[in-house]
Amino acid sequence: MEMTLRWFGTGFDTVTLKQIRQIPGVTGVITTLYDTEPGEVWSRERIRALKEEISASGLHISGIESVNIHDAIKVGTPDRDKYIDNYIETLENLGKEDIHLVCYNFMPVFDWTRTELARVRPDGSTVLAYTQKAIDSLDPEKMFESIKGDANGAILPGWEPERMAKIKELFDMYKDVDDEKLFANLKYFLERIMPVCDKYDINMAIHPDDPAWSVFGLPRIIINLENIQRMMKMVDNPHNGVTFCAGSYGTNRKNDLPTMIRALKGRIHFAHVRNLKFNSDDDFEEAAHLSSDGSFDMYEIMKALYDIDFKGPIRPDHGRMIWDEVAMPGYGLYDRALGATYLNGLWEAICKSQR
Repeated sequence: MEMTLRWFGTGFDTVTLKQIRQIPGVTGVITTLYDTEPGEVWSRERIRALKEEISASGLHISGIESVNIHDAIKVGTPDRDKYIDNYIETLENLGKEDIHLVCYNFMPVFDWTRTELARVRPDGSTVLAYTQKAIDSLDPEKMFESIKGDANGAILPGWEPERMAKIKELFDMYKDVDDEKLFANLKYFLERIMPVCDKYDINMAIHPDDPAWSVFGLPRIIINLENIQRMMKMVDNPHNGVTFCAGSYGTNRKNDLPTMIRALKGRIHFAHVRNLKFNSDDDFEEAAHLSSDGSFDMYEIMKALYDIDFKGPIRPDHGRMIWDEVAMPGYGLYDRALGATYLNGLWEAICKSQR
């Protein structure tokens, strides 16, 4: 595996490439053109400029997270082919610049859902958290208003202000979309893009829905092993794979994370590894990566990745806000650096113990 860190780009991220370069064992970044709109073509010139900036720091691009998918594709409106053509052009430009991994999601309206961005833990750190009770009492059209005050001035991925300004319109778009229709639209999209993925050896790694159940009545399909296997069988191509995000699949405690990893051997192209602490089945908060700080056995998760001979990029996922850092919630430097070092330590111990 290769240890990486997510980086949103100059002007959008409080963490610098220089700082990432100094985290022991981190050799690449997972990045994006953060100011592009869903459906917009990424030019080869902009991709190359991003690549050169990262290379100059002593790192390299390990993958893209995300090339966002236009809602017309997810809903299946008559103009979806135009946006798929744009997506294919973007993939071609990425492939020509020797980038071979794209993490994306197929979630309606919200890319992820949390009810708190700064829940205070006993140690004084703050974390992202979710409680179903809060969701049940909330008007979905006011969801963004309820959390934006804790965003530390950052533009949250999937919660861009211009997108949230159209929230009612988005809910109207998806009113007739159920799980089956969303699966069908995902199949149509994947069948269209697989030829270019084959040509340029681009692994498409779908990110799970977060949390792994329906929120506000919206369909959620990438939530468990059964649905992932259905997705892979309906477009049976090795480039059609998954981002195994422990913190997203793990929101549903019925998901056995190490078992899922072993069952997906060969189709996990990217891994997000983080920990959650459950107060109940539908009230959880994000924890430090250390096993004892949360509810997951991080050793067993990393051991499962080792057992399937995982060689792709891995990154510590959301971190706590610690040591008075002010950053995009979940994406500060300090706790993610601790997480990367911890995961590297687990990996070294597993490798040595298996020799």
